[in-house]
Amino acid sequence: MSNDKDRAIVVKRITPARKGHHGGAWKLAYADFMTAMMAFFLLMWLLSSVTTTQLHGIAEYFNQPLKITLWGGDRSAEDSSILKGGGRDVSTEDQGITRRSDGQDIRTAQRSQTHNDDQAMKQLQGSMERREQERLHDLQVKLMAAIEANPVLRQFKQQIRIDSTLTGLRIEIVDSQKRPMFATARDTVEPYMRDILRAIGKTLNDVPNRIVVQGHTDAVPYAGGEKGYSNWELSADRANASRRELIAGGMDESKVLRVLGLASTQNLNKADPLDPENRRISIIVLNHKSEEALTRDDTTTTTLSDDAAGSAKALLPSIAPGAAAEPPHLAPVAGAGVAPANAAGH
Repeated sequence: MSNDKDRAIVVKRITPARKGHHGGAWKLAYADFMTAMMAFFLLMWLLSSVTTTQLHGIAEYFNQPLKITLWGGDRSAEDSSILKGGGRDVSTEDQGITRRSDGQDIRTAQRSQTHNDDQAMKQLQGSMERREQERLHDLQVKLMAAIEANPVLRQFKQQIRIDSTLTGLRIEIVDSQKRPMFATARDTVEPYMRDILRAIGKTLNDVPNRIVVQGHTDAVPYAGGEKGYSNWELSADRANASRRELIAGGMDESKVLRVLGLASTQNLNKADPLDPENRRISIIVLNHKSEEALTRDDTTTTTLSDDAAGSAKALLPSIAPGAAAEPPHLAPVAGAGVAPANAAGH
């Protein structure tokens, strides 16, 4: 038994063999998968938050980068990058706005500024025309009120016509068989006509617009025909006499832009050229556009050349700058002398 007690007890421990390491490849794959999912959801979020115009710009950007690099060309998305992408700048939805880091957007900015200036000018002109129409309408109301308030003028209101035309406000004083405005075949103003013209002249100072005075006659001819004193001279004389009465009534003389004698070329009663209604004086208060056109006609000159190639030899001599030029007369202004007529209709 003793030998058994002294015998050494050996405990053999068997350690299991270690297997080879599996590695971390699955972690990399998982990380790549999560990154791809994050990028996918980020892309979906971006696509849902941009407009159709921006999407179109992005598509154009990636559509032509290589073509632009090889062959050159300008694109609105051009910058200092080596690869120049195609398409418009998607940072804004405004038309005509581009992005260039090299300062080439100046031309676009200038075009945009010019467009804005044109729009502002049109709005300003429209506003001025509306204000002018309001002034002319107020003038019409004042004239009608002045006629109604004056007992002398009120009885002649059937002979006074005020209406709006394309050239401005037209005031017409029409002759009547019972109440002629001028002496027969003369430019002598009758007393009631003088009162009407002076009342109108005082009121015309309320507006800055200039005026044109037109004289009209009927078609009753003079005994001497058109070679002597005719309806042309008579209509011009009566228009000029009316101008003098307007100024005598207080109108500023610088407001007169034209004094015209039109004879019987613009009859009110076209069916009957001999109708006394055709004898009248027209006072046209010009709007700004018509006044500007008439003023421009005075300062515009045309040089005629004697060949199709436009040689320097002019058919008509030009007026030297600063030289005084006598304005053309539509009809000679005669004095107050009596011209013989074959009828009392003038």
